[in-house]
Amino acid sequence: MRLASGQEALVARVVAKDGNQGYGFSFRLDAAEARHMAEWHAGLRAERPRIEPLLAHPWETAWVAGASPDWNVERGFAMLRWLPEEAR
Repeated sequence: MRLASGQEALVARVVAKDGNQGYGFSFRLDAAEARHMAEWHAGLRAERPRIEPLLAHPWETAWVAGASPDWNVERGFAMLRWLPEEAR
């Protein structure tokens, strides 16, 4: 996803069997980093992944502080369209 700053982020979504959704991101474009974050957010991982801040982006700042990122700070996130369940 292209951020408002022009940087790119890899964004992941995980949907648990119970329907709980989790999101993750990586400014290093590391799929494992984003997936692990999304798995934790969906309740599928016990330990919250640690990340090293790269851009001082609000998502990173929130994550490092132990808070949930405000996904809406990036207009592009709201514009993402996820595959329907039957297509997965």
